[in-house]
Amino acid sequence: MEFRQVALFLAIVENDGLNGAATALGVAQPTVSHALRSLERDLGVRLFHRVGRGLVLTAAGRSLIGPSRQLLRDVHAVQELLALPDDDIVGSLDLMVFPALATGPIVELVARFCEAHPRATVRFADLRLEENATSVIRDGHCEFVVAHLPVEGNGTGLEVIELGTQEYWLVYPPGTQLPEGPLAWSALPDIPMVFVPRVGGSVSLQIENAMQRAGVHPPLAVLNDQREARLPMVLTGVGGSVVERTLAESVRDVAVARPCEPRFTRSFGVIYNPISLTKTGRAFVDMLGGVRHQRVDGPV
Repeated sequence: MEFRQVALFLAIVENDGLNGAATALGVAQPTVSHALRSLERDLGVRLFHRVGRGLVLTAAGRSLIGPSRQLLRDVHAVQELLALPDDDIVGSLDLMVFPALATGPIVELVARFCEAHPRATVRFADLRLEENATSVIRDGHCEFVVAHLPVEGNGTGLEVIELGTQEYWLVYPPGTQLPEGPLAWSALPDIPMVFVPRVGGSVSLQIENAMQRAGVHPPLAVLNDQREARLPMVLTGVGGSVVERTLAESVRDVAVARPCEPRFTRSFGVIYNPISLTKTGRAFVDMLGGVRHQRVDGPV
């Protein structure tokens, strides 16, 4: 297995197929296709199912993503170490971010990093399940995860840089009659709700627990894996929901948005392994040097 094959494999994954990978890399599509066949032959496994003209990762292909990204980071780290001045950063800042946190502080931090290190690149990928926060780092999928806290570390020796607190608001379809000001959980209207599935220590689970403590059980309208679909469903009258404050405030002119009473908040932060940081990763941590650090040796 060659380094070039690994880079081509990741390009296929990140650009949704052979044509996208070829365009991103500036090579001919047959070149990418040949490299993929060669890699599969060398490994003795299929990395993709061929479905029509598209590709779908096999289990073996999914398991190769993390080690491949780690290999590329290791190679780039060696190249930086041998060929560049100490203060020159040209590697990749590799983050996975929970979608609800992909605005605000982390975007501002990435912008500051890009301004300070214009030759570096940033990979900003989705973390779909927060309970995977530590495993995606351990398995090499990324250097940094941005997720709600606490995280379950199980003695992994990871560290956390807390970035701030996110508040959640109630939002209801246009025309919903509600009193002004914060809305107590115990006073929620009997309107169906749009929720995302509750998993582990997720926000959805904690919201459901808050409702149970208040003794309210609003009917469920939709259980939706697509967080981005919550607001469109609210705006079309499907039901109410609980969303990040910034999202709720963005639709106050058309929907009915209220803060919760008591307030519902979750802290969030950056999680990483201090031992395996690349030069680029260390530069990012140094930029965050004034923020509180924690170790992840269990729930944080």
